[in-house]
Amino acid sequence: MPDSGDDAADPDLLIDFRKVSLRRGGQVLVGPVTWSVELDERWVVIGPNGAGKTSLLRIAAAMEHPSSGKAYVLGERLGRVDMSELRARVGLSSSALSQRVPEGEVVRDLVVSAGYAVLGRWRERYDDVDYAQAVDMLESVGAEHLADRTYETLSEGERKRVLIARSLMTDPELLLLDEPAAGLNSGEVERLRGILEALRTQGLTLVLVEHNMGLVMRVADRIAVISFGEKIAEGSPAEVRADPKVLEAYLGHGYRHAED
Repeated sequence: MPDSGDDAADPDLLIDFRKVSLRRGGQVLVGPVTWSVELDERWVVIGPNGAGKTSLLRIAAAMEHPSSGKAYVLGERLGRVDMSELRARVGLSSSALSQRVPEGEVVRDLVVSAGYAVLGRWRERYDDVDYAQAVDMLESVGAEHLADRTYETLSEGERKRVLIARSLMTDPELLLLDEPAAGLNSGEVERLRGILEALRTQGLTLVLVEHNMGLVMRVADRIAVISFGEKIAEGSPAEVRADPKVLEAYLGHGYRHAED
């Protein structure tokens, strides 16, 4: 039964968090956060290490239910929808996923398996059309030449591109990237920026968690700043750069959150 009144999803918003909190083991990781992302926007979430950025992204990826508040993703309220079906509509690339890639996994298999919501080949059978799509996704990030390589032989920049290709395999409505520039040299960061610009021209809504402020200021339409799990500022890059609360957050210490 659809929500009504104040519970209704806003059809113009791909992410709509209303006083959302996430607690684990008695510890507050996120919240309360009110935050929304519109179609075709490109958001970057920034903040000090341990501020709760990755936890926020996991809620947006339908990987976590909020402990309190109302969280809508792609018009569906978390807790009232099949999370596995919703996750298929959201692309996610993260270092946590990278660490789970099985040893010896071939790149084309890593990408194609995303279409079936699995990680690592087992007994699945893939058609030629599936592999053709996987190669197309690799080509879209300039990585088609890596299709027959094993994942562990790739450089950090190559791995990031392959994971982005995997996240695009299901033709997502929303793309979430967790620190895509981490570990990249300046040339690789510039290549990543080009990939993000290309995705923008395709009309894909993007949300990044990122520490590379040079990249952040060049690619963001809007920036949300998280500190101690709470959103302390949001706005355009120029507005956020001038906000004194942002500098205070980065100069602070004694963060109470165990994970970013």
